[in-house]
Amino acid sequence: MDQIEHYPLTDIPYLIAETDQAQRLFHGRGHAYLGYEHVSIDWLAPVVLITLYKLVEIDDLKQLAQDLFSNISNCRSVQAQYRYLKHAPFELLIGDECTQTVVEENGLKYQITLGRAQNTGLFLDMRKGRQWVQQNSHDAKVLNLFSYTCGFSVAALAGGAKHVFNIDMSRTSLITGRDNHHLNQQDTSKVKIDIFKSFGRIKKHGPYDLLICDPPSFQKGSVDIKRDYKKVIRRIPEFMKPGSVLMLCLNSPNLDAKFLKQTV
Repeated sequence: MDQIEHYPLTDIPYLIAETDQAQRLFHGRGHAYLGYEHVSIDWLAPVVLITLYKLVEIDDLKQLAQDLFSNISNCRSVQAQYRYLKHAPFELLIGDECTQTVVEENGLKYQITLGRAQNTGLFLDMRKGRQWVQQNSHDAKVLNLFSYTCGFSVAALAGGAKHVFNIDMSRTSLITGRDNHHLNQQDTSKVKIDIFKSFGRIKKHGPYDLLICDPPSFQKGSVDIKRDYKKVIRRIPEFMKPGSVLMLCLNSPNLDAKFLKQTV
């Protein structure tokens, strides 16, 4: 039988969303709060999403949902996602059923889908990363590996990128990425979106000035980042111009900065 955590969810020191800007309200996965490593809370206006990686007390969860619903003035729905269960199902805890929304972050818009797939369309723990890309992509040719729904690409074009090449293994995610560019009325002639088939195709469209590499920690049958990150990093010099800039990301709670530095 699964063991339930005994740290009350009602004690979580979450932020209060005061605007409709998408933001992470609590990042337990960052291991800064002992006993709450299994909890994340996101504001995806008008929805608050509580993501759980372990079983919790149902009464605690319902009380946390009520607190969030009451404290965030524009909140119309509080939902939970149970990432420890098969297919990572969603559940409406309080408020309106809401399966789609468009959120805004740093003046840019992104499509969000709830309840259809494991991920919603935007990783809010990478907010500062997207901001950095926007500030450092002027007149750059950008390579966006593991691009998912092209959030970094949207930020790069907003920052004046000359061209962005997005690569991912999911055609569905890339279609959403194209929609995200249209949402922001960006010039899609500057964007190439492609399914990953070979490193040769990536090299063909280079060399690049800026690389973004934000891989998933694990995808069955395709990616195990502990095993595979070094394989990706070995190929990077083939793609980049001398003096280019790299942003290498690591989102696994089980691997630390030391692992990434040693791999590089």
